[in-house]
Amino acid sequence: MWESESESFSGRDYCNGGALTSNRQGVKTDGFELRDQSWYVATDIPSDLLVQVGEINFYLHKYPLLSRSGKFNRMIYEARDPELSKVVLDDLPGGPESFELAAKFCYGIAVDLTAANISGLRCTAEYLEMTEDLEEGNLIFKTEAFLSYVVLSSWRDSILVLKSCEKLSPWAENLQIVRRCSESIAWKACANPKGIRWAYTGKTPKVSSPKWNGDIKESSPSRNVQVPPDWWFEDVSILRIDHFVRVITAIKVKGMRYELIGAAIAHYASKWLPGLLQDRMGPGDDELSSLAGNSSWKGGLHMVVASHKDETPMVQSKDQRMIIESLISIIPQQRDSASCSFLLRLLRMANMLKVAPALVTELEKRVGMQFEQATLADLLIPSYNKSETMYDVDLVQRLLEHFLVQEQTDGMSPSRQSFSDKHSAYDGPQRINSHNAKMRVARLVDSYLTEVSRDRNLSLTKFQVLAEALPESARSCDDGLYRAIDSYLKAHPTLTEHERKRLCRIMDCQKLSIDACMHAAQNERLPLRVVVQVLFSEQVKISNAIANSSLKDTTDIQYQPLVTNRKTLLEGTPQSFQEGWAAAKKDINMLKFELESMKAKYLELQNTVENLQQQQDKVSKQKQGSAWTTGWKKLSKLTKMNNLDSPEIGPQGSTVGDKPVVRRVPRRWRNSIS
Repeated sequence: MWESESESFSGRDYCNGGALTSNRQGVKTDGFELRDQSWYVATDIPSDLLVQVGEINFYLHKYPLLSRSGKFNRMIYEARDPELSKVVLDDLPGGPESFELAAKFCYGIAVDLTAANISGLRCTAEYLEMTEDLEEGNLIFKTEAFLSYVVLSSWRDSILVLKSCEKLSPWAENLQIVRRCSESIAWKACANPKGIRWAYTGKTPKVSSPKWNGDIKESSPSRNVQVPPDWWFEDVSILRIDHFVRVITAIKVKGMRYELIGAAIAHYASKWLPGLLQDRMGPGDDELSSLAGNSSWKGGLHMVVASHKDETPMVQSKDQRMIIESLISIIPQQRDSASCSFLLRLLRMANMLKVAPALVTELEKRVGMQFEQATLADLLIPSYNKSETMYDVDLVQRLLEHFLVQEQTDGMSPSRQSFSDKHSAYDGPQRINSHNAKMRVARLVDSYLTEVSRDRNLSLTKFQVLAEALPESARSCDDGLYRAIDSYLKAHPTLTEHERKRLCRIMDCQKLSIDACMHAAQNERLPLRVVVQVLFSEQVKISNAIANSSLKDTTDIQYQPLVTNRKTLLEGTPQSFQEGWAAAKKDINMLKFELESMKAKYLELQNTVENLQQQQDKVSKQKQGSAWTTGWKKLSKLTKMNNLDSPEIGPQGSTVGDKPVVRRVPRRWRNSIS
């Protein structure tokens, strides 16, 4: 479908089997001869013009050059010296190699056009003004025809020509060679992979992918060969950063999926920024593996321009800064166009190399859009400024603020799932809802605080601001926050009692799990008031559990989520704290027994208090009675006692002292006579 660089212009008189010739010859020659650093024409006619290009001398003749080059005509005319015998061309694009081919063309010698020499020869022809006004079918016309009909129709040739344009600025730009090659590459990269009929250098395992044959012709792959969507990554990655930006920009205009563009940028960065990708790859970082499915391949057109296929380009820090700035500017604006881990590694290098602040801020916003995908290792960015802290805590604070702003902006959206998940073959990272995203970020921040709390230069204010940045609803369990606070107290033993209380106010004791409460109950670093609050909250939980009718159901409802969250938190905890936590668990059994004993003592004390309260109520009631009431009570008691002690009087009457006492006799019924 596409012609290769060696295919000739069939039916044209200016090209013969890929060899370019002129229509007429002014001086008959058998070719050029190289002697030391000079080229000589193999002819019997002595040369009358010395052309010096760089350090190479060309001993030529005036007539072949004047008949085809307007530049030489004007130089000799302006010199007003018919005996001019030397011309210096230090600014000639393409250098001695391209001028050698142009000089051979002037002498009628066949010139082989390839993708490696066509761009330099085209610029040299423009510089020498080899136009159609001097001769029909001049060098400008023929090089343009080769570019249009051969190079731009070939995937490989377009990349090689664009690569060769790196040393031809600004001539290649002005002649639109860079633009045309970039658009040609973009058009082919955006084509449907099922219809690809040109060769690419990527190789998929267990499948024979298209290769270049011995004649350097492109072969069409079999229709049954499945072409991976990232087949063009390796070939495009050999380009210089400015040309790579031109290609990516053209690809964006063609409408390629943004996640593929982001993966191509990540692949390019891994090749040109040494140290960007660490040996340890985070989850979701390998864009190439996810794009190509089970296929993984290496290779590329850099084999043509480098001595070894795995050779890493040597890039200076200044060039690295320019590469980072260019990559930041072309990353697609859509969410999930690049992994969060890649963006954070790029941000790390941007801070290290002092990239423009505006671009750094833009990159921070991009990270904030997908902050819940970050890992602890990626967040541990050293502080490259004059800050005394080991890690850049202020940077993480800004990332968290960008995340919260983005969450507030997307609050009306019910789902944060990527649009491409339903409309493309490539499935990007699945977006999760806002609440789960905040919970993941909360766990990430707690782990980050636990790690950076060991820095003795970390101020309490920075720790507190970062811990309180998230809303309370983001944490269903404060075990991770408790670990961070305990680690900070351990690393800062000189904190005052007021500062410790201020630090512990960040934590909600009611959100601690059983194990965390057990650990906190015997933690000597915590203020006494906090320990009491922990014990009281745990006692309230136990009391509520006892009061419920079904202890089993209550226990499942009350503690199961906390245990689950605790396990999840412990999995994301750094190794150093996990070891400390395991050591602390040895005291849990003893603490459980002490807690049961404390519970029994608490119930006994509660009964004692109730008894004392009842006795106090009785005493208070007695004290509240008046003197009159007391006197009457005593008199009534005395009267009753006297009545009980006096003798009874019979029917005839009896006396007690001087007073008669009448005794009532029960009435009897009279007996009936009848």
